[in-house]
Amino acid sequence: MNWIELNDEKQLEAINAQSAQQPVVIFKHSTRCSISSMAKSRLERETAPENTSFYYLDLLRHRDISNKIAADYAVHHESPQLLLIKNGECVYEETHNGISMHDLAEQLGS
Repeated sequence: MNWIELNDEKQLEAINAQSAQQPVVIFKHSTRCSISSMAKSRLERETAPENTSFYYLDLLRHRDISNKIAADYAVHHESPQLLLIKNGECVYEETHNGISMHDLAEQLGS
């Protein structure tokens, strides 16, 4: 898994532009939460779909970005949370124990 660290609100503009060409995944992670750590570990143990970028957001360090994500994509803040962005919109969202690479791959049609 090649995570791209999401640490600046300006990256959201790039994510939206990129999502017009290929799917983008944002994983919102709380480093203090065991469920979040488990979800991240499950993702990392599986093979990531090709032609998809994976962004990692540390919620404790960047709560402002998390709030902007919630507003921009009209999703309720959760932790952990996985968002699939296509054409600048969140088309799939999952939280907690529902996060899986298999389900994400199904959403991508892989």
